[in-house]
Amino acid sequence: MLQNTGKLAGCTLFITGASRGIGKAIALKAARDGANVVIAAKTTQAHPKLPGTIYTAAEEVEAAGGKALACVVDIRDEQQVEAAVQKAVEKFGGIDILVNNASAISLTGTLETPIKKVDLMLGVNLRGTYLTYVQDLSKLVIPHLLKSRNPHILNLAPPLNLNPVWFKNHTAYTMAKYGMSMCVLGMAEEFRGQIAINALWPKTGQWLKLIIN
Repeated sequence: MLQNTGKLAGCTLFITGASRGIGKAIALKAARDGANVVIAAKTTQAHPKLPGTIYTAAEEVEAAGGKALACVVDIRDEQQVEAAVQKAVEKFGGIDILVNNASAISLTGTLETPIKKVDLMLGVNLRGTYLTYVQDLSKLVIPHLLKSRNPHILNLAPPLNLNPVWFKNHTAYTMAKYGMSMCVLGMAEEFRGQIAINALWPKTGQWLKLIIN
Protein backbone atom coordinates (compact mmCIF):
# COMPACT_ATOMS: atom_id res chain seq x y z
CA MET A 1 0.00 0.00 0.00
CA LEU A 2 1.24 3.49 -0.84
CA GLN A 3 1.80 5.51 2.33
CA ASN A 4 0.47 9.01 2.71
CA THR A 5 3.33 11.46 3.16
CA GLY A 6 1.46 14.71 3.57
CA LYS A 7 3.42 16.24 0.70
CA LEU A 8 0.21 16.97 -1.20
CA ALA A 9 -1.52 18.67 1.72
CA GLY A 10 -2.87 21.98 0.54
CA CYS A 11 -1.84 21.35 -3.08
CA THR A 12 -4.42 21.65 -5.84
CA LEU A 13 -4.68 18.92 -8.46
CA PHE A 14 -6.60 19.46 -11.69
CA ILE A 15 -7.47 15.95 -12.90
CA THR A 16 -9.20 15.32 -16.21
CA GLY A 17 -11.42 12.27 -16.44
CA ALA A 18 -11.53 11.96 -12.65
CA SER A 19 -15.11 10.79 -12.27
CA ARG A 20 -14.11 7.11 -12.35
CA GLY A 21 -11.28 4.65 -12.95
CA ILE A 22 -7.64 5.63 -12.64
CA GLY A 23 -8.45 9.33 -12.56
CA LYS A 24 -10.65 8.88 -9.52
CA ALA A 25 -8.10 6.58 -7.88
CA ILE A 26 -5.47 9.32 -8.20
CA ALA A 27 -7.97 11.84 -6.83
CA LEU A 28 -8.72 9.70 -3.77
CA LYS A 29 -5.05 9.05 -3.04
CA ALA A 30 -4.36 12.77 -3.21
CA ALA A 31 -7.40 13.46 -1.02
CA ARG A 32 -6.09 11.15 1.69
CA ASP A 33 -2.95 13.28 1.64
CA GLY A 34 -5.01 16.42 2.24
CA ALA A 35 -5.07 17.80 -1.30
CA ASN A 36 -7.60 19.94 -3.11
CA VAL A 37 -8.92 18.10 -6.16
CA VAL A 38 -10.65 19.47 -9.23
CA ILE A 39 -12.78 16.72 -10.77
CA ALA A 40 -12.81 17.78 -14.43
CA ALA A 41 -14.92 15.34 -16.43
CA LYS A 42 -18.07 15.04 -18.55
CA THR A 43 -20.13 12.59 -16.53
CA THR A 44 -22.99 14.20 -14.65
CA GLN A 45 -25.31 11.18 -14.72
CA ALA A 46 -24.28 7.62 -13.94
CA HIS A 47 -24.10 5.16 -16.80
CA PRO A 48 -25.80 1.78 -16.19
CA LYS A 49 -22.53 -0.06 -16.82
CA LEU A 50 -20.13 2.65 -15.63
CA PRO A 51 -21.20 4.02 -12.24
CA GLY A 52 -19.85 7.30 -10.97
CA THR A 53 -20.22 10.99 -11.79
CA ILE A 54 -18.23 14.14 -11.11
CA TYR A 55 -20.48 14.71 -8.12
CA THR A 56 -20.12 11.27 -6.55
CA ALA A 57 -16.36 11.46 -7.11
CA ALA A 58 -16.28 14.85 -5.37
CA GLU A 59 -18.20 13.38 -2.43
CA GLU A 60 -15.68 10.56 -2.16
CA VAL A 61 -12.78 13.03 -2.26
CA GLU A 62 -14.34 15.02 0.60
CA ALA A 63 -14.98 11.84 2.58
CA ALA A 64 -11.34 10.82 2.10
CA GLY A 65 -10.09 14.03 3.69
CA GLY A 66 -9.57 16.32 0.71
CA LYS A 67 -11.43 19.29 -0.71
CA ALA A 68 -13.22 18.90 -4.03
CA LEU A 69 -14.53 20.96 -6.91
CA ALA A 70 -16.67 19.19 -9.51
CA CYS A 71 -16.52 20.77 -12.97
CA VAL A 72 -18.34 19.67 -16.10
CA VAL A 73 -15.55 19.49 -18.68
CA ASP A 74 -15.31 18.03 -22.15
CA ILE A 75 -11.61 18.62 -22.71
CA ARG A 76 -12.22 19.08 -26.43
CA ASP A 77 -14.08 22.28 -25.54
CA GLU A 78 -11.72 25.18 -24.88
CA GLN A 79 -14.38 27.27 -23.15
CA GLN A 80 -15.24 24.47 -20.72
CA VAL A 81 -11.57 23.91 -19.89
CA GLU A 82 -11.05 27.65 -19.40
CA ALA A 83 -14.10 27.94 -17.15
CA ALA A 84 -12.98 25.00 -14.99
CA VAL A 85 -9.48 26.43 -14.63
CA GLN A 86 -10.89 29.78 -13.55
CA LYS A 87 -13.22 28.13 -11.02
CA ALA A 88 -10.29 26.15 -9.62
CA VAL A 89 -8.16 29.25 -9.22
CA GLU A 90 -11.01 31.18 -7.62
CA LYS A 91 -11.78 28.38 -5.14
CA PHE A 92 -8.30 27.15 -4.27
CA GLY A 93 -6.06 30.08 -5.18
CA GLY A 94 -4.10 28.32 -7.92
CA ILE A 95 -3.17 25.00 -9.51
CA ASP A 96 -0.10 22.97 -8.56
CA ILE A 97 -0.52 19.70 -10.43
CA LEU A 98 -2.20 18.88 -13.74
CA VAL A 99 -3.08 15.22 -14.40
CA ASN A 100 -4.06 14.55 -18.01
CA ASN A 101 -5.96 11.32 -17.51
CA ALA A 102 -9.05 11.72 -19.73
CA SER A 103 -8.85 9.38 -22.69
CA ALA A 104 -10.97 7.82 -25.42
CA ILE A 105 -10.27 4.28 -26.57
CA SER A 106 -11.27 2.05 -29.46
CA LEU A 107 -9.04 -0.99 -29.86
CA THR A 108 -10.14 -1.63 -33.42
CA GLY A 109 -8.42 -2.10 -36.74
CA THR A 110 -8.37 0.47 -39.52
CA LEU A 111 -11.37 -0.92 -41.42
CA GLU A 112 -13.41 -1.25 -38.22
CA THR A 113 -12.70 2.27 -36.91
CA PRO A 114 -15.09 4.92 -38.28
CA ILE A 115 -13.67 8.40 -38.69
CA LYS A 116 -15.99 9.60 -35.92
CA LYS A 117 -14.08 7.43 -33.44
CA VAL A 118 -10.74 8.51 -34.89
CA ASP A 119 -11.75 12.14 -34.40
CA LEU A 120 -12.89 11.37 -30.86
CA MET A 121 -9.61 9.73 -29.86
CA LEU A 122 -7.48 12.44 -31.44
CA GLY A 123 -9.73 15.12 -29.98
CA VAL A 124 -9.72 13.80 -26.42
CA ASN A 125 -6.33 12.15 -26.13
CA LEU A 126 -4.12 14.48 -28.15
CA ARG A 127 -5.91 17.79 -28.66
CA GLY A 128 -7.51 17.71 -25.20
CA THR A 129 -4.14 17.09 -23.56
CA TYR A 130 -2.50 19.84 -25.59
CA LEU A 131 -5.32 22.25 -24.80
CA THR A 132 -4.77 21.98 -21.05
CA TYR A 133 -1.14 22.98 -21.61
CA VAL A 134 -1.43 25.91 -23.96
CA GLN A 135 -1.22 29.53 -22.95
CA ASP A 136 -4.23 31.27 -24.45
CA LEU A 137 -4.09 34.84 -23.21
CA SER A 138 -2.87 33.48 -19.86
CA LYS A 139 -6.21 31.71 -19.26
CA LEU A 140 -5.41 27.97 -19.15
CA VAL A 141 -3.34 25.74 -16.89
CA ILE A 142 0.36 26.41 -17.52
CA PRO A 143 0.33 30.08 -16.52
CA HIS A 144 -1.09 29.05 -13.15
CA LEU A 145 1.37 26.19 -12.74
CA LEU A 146 4.23 28.63 -13.28
CA LYS A 147 3.07 30.45 -10.14
CA SER A 148 3.23 27.28 -8.03
CA ARG A 149 6.21 26.55 -5.79
CA ASN A 150 6.42 22.96 -7.04
CA PRO A 151 4.45 22.52 -10.27
CA HIS A 152 3.94 19.16 -11.96
CA ILE A 153 2.15 17.74 -15.00
CA LEU A 154 1.43 14.04 -15.30
CA ASN A 155 0.11 12.48 -18.51
CA LEU A 156 -1.36 8.99 -18.51
CA ALA A 157 0.57 8.03 -21.65
CA PRO A 158 2.79 5.17 -22.86
CA PRO A 159 6.51 5.10 -23.64
CA LEU A 160 7.13 5.63 -27.33
CA ASN A 161 7.81 2.28 -28.98
CA LEU A 162 7.83 2.04 -32.76
CA ASN A 163 7.57 -1.75 -32.80
CA PRO A 164 4.72 -2.44 -35.29
CA VAL A 165 3.07 -4.75 -32.77
CA TRP A 166 1.74 -1.67 -30.96
CA PHE A 167 0.16 -0.31 -34.15
CA LYS A 168 -1.14 -3.24 -36.16
CA ASN A 169 -4.38 -3.89 -34.28
CA HIS A 170 -5.35 -0.33 -33.30
CA THR A 171 -3.41 2.25 -35.29
CA ALA A 172 -5.73 5.18 -34.52
CA TYR A 173 -5.65 4.62 -30.74
CA THR A 174 -1.87 4.24 -30.70
CA MET A 175 -1.48 7.43 -32.72
CA ALA A 176 -3.66 9.32 -30.24
CA LYS A 177 -1.90 8.02 -27.12
CA TYR A 178 1.57 8.50 -28.59
CA GLY A 179 0.54 12.09 -29.25
CA MET A 180 0.11 12.50 -25.49
CA SER A 181 3.56 10.97 -25.01
CA MET A 182 5.09 13.45 -27.42
CA CYS A 183 3.50 16.30 -25.46
CA VAL A 184 5.49 15.07 -22.47
CA LEU A 185 8.77 14.86 -24.37
CA GLY A 186 8.43 18.24 -26.02
CA MET A 187 7.07 20.25 -23.14
CA ALA A 188 9.32 18.68 -20.51
CA GLU A 189 12.23 20.14 -22.44
CA GLU A 190 10.46 23.41 -23.20
CA PHE A 191 9.63 24.01 -19.53
CA ARG A 192 12.75 22.40 -18.05
CA GLY A 193 13.56 24.00 -14.72
CA GLN A 194 10.07 25.49 -14.47
CA ILE A 195 7.59 22.58 -14.47
CA ALA A 196 8.24 18.87 -13.88
CA ILE A 197 6.45 17.05 -16.73
CA ASN A 198 6.25 13.27 -16.75
CA ALA A 199 4.20 10.33 -18.03
CA LEU A 200 2.76 7.31 -16.27
CA TRP A 201 1.59 4.18 -18.08
CA PRO A 202 0.17 1.85 -15.43
CA LYS A 203 -0.61 -1.80 -15.72
CA THR A 204 -4.17 -0.84 -15.08
CA GLY A 205 -5.59 -3.57 -12.83
CA GLN A 206 -2.61 -4.00 -10.52
CA TRP A 207 -1.79 -0.31 -10.25
CA LEU A 208 -5.39 0.67 -9.59
CA LYS A 209 -5.66 -1.87 -6.80
CA LEU A 210 -2.46 -0.47 -5.27
CA ILE A 211 -3.78 3.10 -5.39
CA ILE A 212 -7.17 2.25 -3.87
CA ASN A 213 -5.82 0.21 -0.97
